[in-house]
Amino acid sequence: QVQLVESGGGLVQAGDSLRLSCASNGRTFTVYATGWFRQAPGKEREFLAAITRSGGRQYYADSVKGRFTISRDNANNSVALQMDSLKSEDAAVYYCAASTKAYPVGNYYHAQRTYEYWGQGTQVTVSS
Repeated sequence: QVQLVESGGGLVQAGDSLRLSCASNGRTFTVYATGWFRQAPGKEREFLAAITRSGGRQYYADSVKGRFTISRDNANNSVALQMDSLKSEDAAVYYCAASTKAYPVGNYYHAQRTYEYWGQGTQVTVSS
């Protein structure tokens, strides 16, 4: 089992930056990739970014490419999501997720079904 805990959410103004963190424990050596998703009220959960265990590959949704950056700190078993130039439409609950599956193509990591473990989420609110 792998446990994931997100932190760093809060209330910010449009244009601000925020850094989310996902701490993991348990059988973390089984995790091949970690992703970030978000879900706004009344909307489906959407993929944002993913990073492989080595950090050598990152994948981004087109909607956040250039504004969001995913990174990992393997020494501390954590993955961060740096979010810049936040907009009101970025307001959502943000989730991190872990996958034990290794795929050669990044599009697989855009899918929720790829991930076996999920955190409880952290709320991000953006005021305009």
